[in-house]
Amino acid sequence: MNKMPEQISEVDAVINHLSEIHEDTTVPRNVRLQIQNAVGTLKEEAELLIKVNKVLNELDEIARDTNLQSYTRIQIWNVMSVLEKLQ
Repeated sequence: MNKMPEQISEVDAVINHLSEIHEDTTVPRNVRLQIQNAVGTLKEEAELLIKVNKVLNELDEIARDTNLQSYTRIQIWNVMSVLEKLQ
């Protein structure tokens, strides 16, 4: 399955947004590690649908973290919304 240019730019936007969250020092270290793993997954050479599903699962787990601040949780949900459009 070939990636459409719109999908590629959406994935790049998601990677950039996740990188911003990763660089936020108010985000707990374990969450930053999970976000780093999600970014790595999105950069893998695999089918887009597989990568998106895997990252959505990771982000869902992150969003359930009780130590996460509400504004960061909303950022995660926004990223998930973009990824869900790619399914």
